[in-house]
Amino acid sequence: MLNLSNQNVADEVWEKTARQSRPQLLRTQPSRKLGRILLVVGLVFLVMLFMPWRQTIDGVGTLTALTPQDRPQTVQNQIAGRIEHWNVREGQRVQKGDTLLMISEIKDEYFDPNLPERLREQLAAKRGNVLAYQAKIGATDQQITALRATLEVQLESARNKVEQAQNYLNSDRADLVAITNFYETAKARLLRYEEGYKNGLFSLTDIETRRLKLQEDLAKVTSQRNKVNSSIQALANARIELANLRAKFAQDLAKASSDRSTAVASRESYEGEVAATRNKIANVSVRRGLYVVRAPQTGYIVRALKAGIGETIKEGESIATLQPEAPLLAAELYVRAMDVPLIQRGRTVRLQFDGWPAIQFSGWPSAAVGTFGGVVTVIDVVSSTGSKYRLLVRPAQPQSGDQPWPKQLRLGSGVRGWVILDSVPVWYEIWRQLNGFPPTLKEEPDTTPVKGESGKADK
Repeated sequence: MLNLSNQNVADEVWEKTARQSRPQLLRTQPSRKLGRILLVVGLVFLVMLFMPWRQTIDGVGTLTALTPQDRPQTVQNQIAGRIEHWNVREGQRVQKGDTLLMISEIKDEYFDPNLPERLREQLAAKRGNVLAYQAKIGATDQQITALRATLEVQLESARNKVEQAQNYLNSDRADLVAITNFYETAKARLLRYEEGYKNGLFSLTDIETRRLKLQEDLAKVTSQRNKVNSSIQALANARIELANLRAKFAQDLAKASSDRSTAVASRESYEGEVAATRNKIANVSVRRGLYVVRAPQTGYIVRALKAGIGETIKEGESIATLQPEAPLLAAELYVRAMDVPLIQRGRTVRLQFDGWPAIQFSGWPSAAVGTFGGVVTVIDVVSSTGSKYRLLVRPAQPQSGDQPWPKQLRLGSGVRGWVILDSVPVWYEIWRQLNGFPPTLKEEPDTTPVKGESGKADK
């Protein structure tokens, strides 16, 4: 800009500008306000650090039934068959014992409509065989009794014969001894007579008479010896006859006993067949009752797994899914392994169900909106999939201002829960979170098993 005027306005402008900006530059009120705000924020933050904070352990899962009998189950047929008629539709409510499905027989051994009558006829015939063999056993027992009675008589007669032969033998031996003594005496007399004949005391006639007498005694000795030998043979024959009698009786008794054992074995065999036939009759009766598949308990038919008329189903095959009515609901939550040691039965849990809007403040459960109360009922002792532990949470007693679980809850819907632990300062919770430490407790959790969890089922 050219300075052509004699008047210098620069000094005036700068002086005027300085007068106007100096108050603005020397004003300190905005800076003091910012400092006060920062001081208040700091004090509030410092106070908040010492406020109580409720520690929680969060977990996610689904709704399930507390008892296994309330969980969805598959209805299975016990025998193989062909579908003849469906009596229900999906979503229908059924009572326990209601007919779900009618099936017909596909095994050829059960095709006969008069099979029970045929089996009863076989049973009657086999019972007749049992009675026949029972009569044969009785007759054999009588035969054995008669054999034993006959043996006693015959044995007594044979023993008498042996004793009689023994007596004859003893008598003959005694006679032999006496005759032998007479013979020895006659021999001694003959020697004396021969000596007396030499001395002239006896005549030749006397010698000859004594020699004849000696010959007669010798003949008697020989005859008696033969008689003794005959008695010995007679005794031996009596003993042989006794032995033969015993052997014959033993043979007859063994044969009769063998016949009896055979009859007993046959009777037992037919009794087994009778029992098997009776069992088959009962099985046929029960099997015909299984042509009707019935509902095991009251509930709803969720889905039919088999469809169509005439479709063949195998034995033990699932045909439908049944959801029991009014199950005892429980929230199935999964928590980390590092947190599960701090949880104990009876701990309060806040739950958020899918479909129910809710706001949950982790540190201040009382400020939560739309959540529902629960109590830890079951804690698994082994980990599940993903190395997490399962908790079962049952509804808690409604507190003041708390609402019971909605009746519209369904099994399988999602749920998120927070297990409420002890209160700690906010600064401690921040420090714990920054270091990745697990929550803490003031005392060790009670691990005493409740009734029904000590390895024995509740009665």
